[in-house]
Amino acid sequence: MDSQKKYTPQFSFEFFPPKTPEGAEKLRATRDELARLKPKYFSVTFGAGGSTQQGTIDTVLEIQKAGLSAAPHLSCVGSTRESISEILNTYKENGVNRIVALRGDMPSGMQEAGSFRYANELVEFIRKETGDFFHIEVAAYPEVHPQSHDAQSDLLNFKRKVCAGANAAITQYFYNRDAYFRFIDDCEKAGVDIPVIPGIMPITNYTQLARFSDMCGAEIPRWIKKHLQGFGDDRDGIRAFGEEVVTQLCEKLLQAGAPGLHFYTMNQVGPSKAIWENLGINPGS
Repeated sequence: MDSQKKYTPQFSFEFFPPKTPEGAEKLRATRDELARLKPKYFSVTFGAGGSTQQGTIDTVLEIQKAGLSAAPHLSCVGSTRESISEILNTYKENGVNRIVALRGDMPSGMQEAGSFRYANELVEFIRKETGDFFHIEVAAYPEVHPQSHDAQSDLLNFKRKVCAGANAAITQYFYNRDAYFRFIDDCEKAGVDIPVIPGIMPITNYTQLARFSDMCGAEIPRWIKKHLQGFGDDRDGIRAFGEEVVTQLCEKLLQAGAPGLHFYTMNQVGPSKAIWENLGINPGS
């Protein structure tokens, strides 16, 4: 963990673009409440094949206009060099200087990936087009990307993104801290030296969490799964247990030298804010 301890911890929150006027209003309230904690930035997801492209852009620009820092996700899949260049110019013109560059998921029925096959190609293109204007975050997978053949090939893929010009990384969420520690050890042995910020998923709904985890390859440890199953329909019990488990995970990560936390909010205030307050993080840290 020595490579991570030298970085000043940064904290951030992730949103997804709302699909309805009611969702947009809810997100504004969530954003304003979390903004009081003075995070480094808010990231905004980008749907498979660019399915939420305009929603992502609109949400990002609204965050920027509110005087806050936004980091839009940008996906390779289904994108062309021309479309990516146009989006980058839009962000530059509006003062957005952070990008989360991802390969993205191939939507159902799509046969061609687009101009870019992998995230490292997208990162390289952003650097070629815009130099050092953007601070580029990429994805990391402590428990190995679900489509990777093995841990070593996944690590090499990650290193390619770093060599292409990534500044930092955000991990897929996990509940096994040893997976993160081992991943950092492997990165250090491979000569990879950028901040790798743990992605944190609050636990509020077991069924939803199990479905997400099956899709993205994030393991729910057996002991956590058994506790959650035991609560049945007791939502308050699930939330209280989840808050305790995730708070303890975050404590261990920060104590070991993790360079911050990135909360997957699911556009909700309560769960992420409760963990933040349990950790005693000072606004603007």
